[in-house]
Amino acid sequence: MVVGRFVLVAFMVFVTVVNGNSEGDALYALRRSVKDPDNVLQSWDPNLVSPCTWFHVTCNQDNQVTRLDLGNSNLSGHLVPDLGKLEHLQYLELYKNNIGGTIPAELGNLKNLISLDLYNNNITGKIPATLGKLKSLVFMRLNDNRLVGRIPRELASISSLKVVDVSSNNLCGPIPTTGPFEHIPLNNFENNPRLEGPELQGLASYDTNCS
Repeated sequence: MVVGRFVLVAFMVFVTVVNGNSEGDALYALRRSVKDPDNVLQSWDPNLVSPCTWFHVTCNQDNQVTRLDLGNSNLSGHLVPDLGKLEHLQYLELYKNNIGGTIPAELGNLKNLISLDLYNNNITGKIPATLGKLKSLVFMRLNDNRLVGRIPRELASISSLKVVDVSSNNLCGPIPTTGPFEHIPLNNFENNPRLEGPELQGLASYDTNCS
């Protein structure tokens, strides 16, 4: 019985260490991809077993990363696909920085994500259709970036979605009107000169003049 209990405890410690290292590796990949003139990421030591002791990182009782709070931190650089490995992440807060590059499609793997706040950056490229897989998402604020292309229709399948703000980008095509988009105010889409207004179901081609 004692041996069995020891094996169980050892296995739980092993799982915690492996999980901590995996999530720590993903976060450290982000650190390597950004410039941090104010040293807000100074505590992110890859030699530690778990990233749960790092500043701006919050973990649950199982030492799994659930929050990343780096809003208004004067960071520049780009996001990394490794962030998609943070499978327990609920809040990704990177607003009001100088982050460029594209939104990694791998963020669609964050099945527990509640809040995606990337507003007020210099992010380019398209909104990945893979974000439609985020079935727990409530808040998605991507406003004040340099995004192009259409608003993915896949987002209309997220029933939990309450807040969408993609204003002040360069998006094109019609605005979705089904699912959660029925209740999103039109000013959350403003300052996108190429947006064509709300989609008219059955009357307008969704991808017209939009690439």
